[in-house]
Amino acid sequence: MADRNKLIPTMRLLLLAAVAGAFAGAVAVYVSKTVNGNIEAEQAAQQQAAATPPSDGAADKSCALKAGKAKAIGDAATGEVAAMMPSDPPQSLKGLAFTSPDGKPMTLADHAGKTLLVNLWATWCAPCRAEMPALNALEKERGSDRFEVIAVNVDTGGDEKPKKFLSEIGVDTLKLYRDNTLDTFNDLKTRGLALGLPVTLLVDGDGCLLAHMNGPAEWASPDAAKLIEAAAR
Repeated sequence: MADRNKLIPTMRLLLLAAVAGAFAGAVAVYVSKTVNGNIEAEQAAQQQAAATPPSDGAADKSCALKAGKAKAIGDAATGEVAAMMPSDPPQSLKGLAFTSPDGKPMTLADHAGKTLLVNLWATWCAPCRAEMPALNALEKERGSDRFEVIAVNVDTGGDEKPKKFLSEIGVDTLKLYRDNTLDTFNDLKTRGLALGLPVTLLVDGDGCLLAHMNGPAEWASPDAAKLIEAAAR
């Protein structure tokens, strides 16, 4: 009996030691995961910051003052163009880059003074292909020194495929702007403006984004004409 009584405290000590060890191990795992999680979160934040395009602070502040106009354009977006959302707040897109029809680098700032309907499209995008004739009709009817449809093709490779496509469907007014690097699309994606193709942006003469939409629309419609008129005021 005496030996048995001696064993009981010993067993209790062993059990307490095991519990303490398990607890210590759990704390170590928790701390390790927490530290690693913080490091991973910090690394993710750094990567996101690196991916975010530099902001033109002064231009963005100037554009933000146009919130009232952006709202008015949002109110004018009805019917066939109801998916056009007002920019909240308006931001500067002057640095949005692509190549001109003659292959030279340019940005939206090169179109200063014009209201622009900027459309990103690709030959492999069925909705993009479907709305090209309407965009062509809009440019033919409304294009001037105050307004232009900037249709930026984002096919990789050379110009042959998009040129052939536009010729085959009778697009004779739109100019072929290009970005075969997808940098323009990725820039817009980083800004939260592009989910897929087509992407359409309504930009004023100061390079301020006033409204945007994802998906196609019937641009050769009275609804689209009313929207462009609201933007050009």
